[in-house]
Amino acid sequence: MSTDVLFQPFELKSLKLSNRLVMAPMTRNFAKNGVPGAAQEAYYEKRAKGGVGLILSEGTVIDRPASRNLPQIPFFHGEAALAGWKGVVDKVHAAGGKMGPQIWHTGSTRSGDWEPEAAVESPSGLVAPDTPRGVAMTEEDIADTVAAFASAARDARDNGFDIVEIHGAHGYLIDQFFWGGTNTREDRYGGSTIKERSRFAAETVAAVREAVGPDFPIALRVSQWKQQDYTVRLAETPDQMTDWLAPLVEAGADILHCSQRRFWVPEFPEIDGEDGLNFAGWAKKLTGAATISVGSVGLSSEFFGAFKGEPSASAPVDKLVSRMERGEFDLIAVGRALISDPEWPKKIRDEAAGTPDGFSARDLAELV
Repeated sequence: MSTDVLFQPFELKSLKLSNRLVMAPMTRNFAKNGVPGAAQEAYYEKRAKGGVGLILSEGTVIDRPASRNLPQIPFFHGEAALAGWKGVVDKVHAAGGKMGPQIWHTGSTRSGDWEPEAAVESPSGLVAPDTPRGVAMTEEDIADTVAAFASAARDARDNGFDIVEIHGAHGYLIDQFFWGGTNTREDRYGGSTIKERSRFAAETVAAVREAVGPDFPIALRVSQWKQQDYTVRLAETPDQMTDWLAPLVEAGADILHCSQRRFWVPEFPEIDGEDGLNFAGWAKKLTGAATISVGSVGLSSEFFGAFKGEPSASAPVDKLVSRMERGEFDLIAVGRALISDPEWPKKIRDEAAGTPDGFSARDLAELV
């Protein structure tokens, strides 16, 4: 099978990629005092040398109290942290790669027993439906958070990054505004519909767009599922998905990074069948934006279970190639396979041309 479609160039505004493979953001939690250094430089440099088209960093923290849920998640604010990230992106560029930071606020989510010094915040002081944690944000808190996202994006552009990604998925802060189970506000940031609850995200994207200018690409990561509940769906119909995502594209998002647990699962099979469009496919169709698909490229186990060593089955490469060949989505993000093997892109390219020493067709089937 030819994998040429994975290695076609991609351009959007100022972003020019040599191929369609993206390193997915993955929390590593080894930035001492929130400052990236030599370890991060080496980690990302290896993946750039391995041939991935675009690297999206692990989630990095905006300048807001209690905006991380682990103690060594890196900051994307402050002189020391920004200098550290400048060293990282310079190494990636020298290796021929492109990179963007993922900027985030983890809301009221918890990770283990660690607690931040400040009270965690969320739309309504909930971490899940009927599960209190932390405090509800005031409108002043919301305005300050929007400004912090914009400031981080501007710093990304000024530090020489090629793109910025806003994390709006997986039950973190922005996603907690989307989700009716965690957003019970009665002001203009709440509401009974997903379109109403998208206001905070739209304001954040618009502020980021203003901060970085018209030509710097903005990606926004979104998901139906939440780490608090894998079964949650924000949009049960294409019309609801349009209400959710179209305002975010109109606000300035160029790329929707559509996270689902398994990329080959159709989003609305009742409409287009068991081989129908996935989440990224529907998002592209409904909004016209470029999309990144992601979800168990490498493994079909549960997302968090994979990190616990739980067994998994492989996702055949033909499912990925065929969807990309029909233009369902523009880019594909790869996570765990790139942790285990920085040269994964080179190997699947070489595999299509002929099995290289030390990398068999069976290896390929297990990775993709």
